Amino acid sequence: MLLSSSTYFLFLAALFFLYWPLSRWRAAGLAILLFANYFFYAKWDLFYLFLIPLASSCDFAIGLGLARFQSPAGRKLLVTLSLLLNLGLLTAFKYMPFLFENYGRLAGVPPPTWHWTFPLGISFYAFQSLTYTLDLYRRDAKPTRSLLAHLTATSFFPTILAGPITRVPDLLKQFERPNKQLDAADGSRALFLIGLGLLKKLLIADYLAENLVNRVFDFPGLYSSAEVLIGVYAYALQLYYDFSGYTDVAIGSALLLGIKLPQNFNMPYAAANINDFWRRWHISLSNWLRDYLFFSLPGKRNAVMPYINLIITMTLGGLWHGASWNFVIWGVLHGVAQAIARGWQSWRGPKATPWTPAWFRTFWTVQFVCFAWIFFRATNFEQALKILEQFGELSYATTNVSGPLWVVLAIALAGHYLPKVPFEKLREGFVRSPFFVQAAILMALIIAIQYIAATGAAPFIYTNF
Repeated sequence: MLLSSSTYFLFLAALFFLYWPLSRWRAAGLAILLFANYFFYAKWDLFYLFLIPLASSCDFAIGLGLARFQSPAGRKLLVTLSLLLNLGLLTAFKYMPFLFENYGRLAGVPPPTWHWTFPLGISFYAFQSLTYTLDLYRRDAKPTRSLLAHLTATSFFPTILAGPITRVPDLLKQFERPNKQLDAADGSRALFLIGLGLLKKLLIADYLAENLVNRVFDFPGLYSSAEVLIGVYAYALQLYYDFSGYTDVAIGSALLLGIKLPQNFNMPYAAANINDFWRRWHISLSNWLRDYLFFSLPGKRNAVMPYINLIITMTLGGLWHGASWNFVIWGVLHGVAQAIARGWQSWRGPKATPWTPAWFRTFWTVQFVCFAWIFFRATNFEQALKILEQFGELSYATTNVSGPLWVVLAIALAGHYLPKVPFEKLREGFVRSPFFVQAAILMALIIAIQYIAATGAAPFIYTNF
């Protein structure tokens, strides 16, 4: 069930009208949400109805143990069990074919077959579920005594396909809040976010993909160097609008149910350096990698280890995205770049005045990010090399870039760099509008989508991870 499909919005509307009358009774409201979560999973595969409840129940029991036991050895054993459980799920149902394929290459034998792959949402589920047991182990959160609440939080359907990765203790606090009511302004903001997300996805991201990006990456030899370069830039915009569009729909869907999810994007291509980029791009993943992986690695007092740990963190972050060496290369590139940027800042001092203008630093940060996106988008290393080789031809024709495509690229650039104040005024203007004006705006958006995106919606990119 894609978050951009009519089926999803029928599901969301039915849940909305069923949930709010029952939400005054906490157990009934949670039961409705849990049923919706598992129904959402079942639409993808019935096996999730066995896998997710079992894993979540184990983490709930581990959480009770972490609350009860005080001995360091016992607590380490329990949190290790949670790590093995969630990372084991991730390995077994997402990475085994990749591991077997590379084992076969190294051993010179046919790789063993593995049919138990259920990658959908597993990466996001595992990281989100681990926030509960890791926070309990660090004593940063209190355990819940309600299995119902825990099962609902770990499988909350707006977050489970592609985030934002939300800390389970934060969700539990919201689920357990008494007398929840939907504020009219929050309801309007939710509709605005959902409409904005659909606009980003269907009118910009999918248009760029179908009319240039997919063609350039599939057959780079058919395009000039300039067209391939434009295709790479277009992919950077496609990925942003696709993923941030999903996030807007997810945050809006949760807000319709009275749940607030964390921000996940903040003008990432306006970053002044690569470290700043990761404070703006996929913020929930960046925070997870920082809080639960980077800070857990040894060698904080060593002069060199923090830089090595950055590379390790980003390499594993790249592998988290998918079972491919291209993702590993992408992670290494970002890890090395962050280590260099951190080293430069340490050498210059945190209060040193930058010797280059802000636009110059942002420009070169974007160039590096787009270069790394080549490996992220390419299906294999050979395809990435073909893209890079095509740059070397130094051909400048742009006949395959149509007029409407230039217009969409311009709109995408302008939309990304739109300052916060005008955006917030636009959103609050929608919120203050009468209901019939809001309805007219949403209807106009639906008509535009029907006209421009007539071929239907492609899956959100990050649901593959």
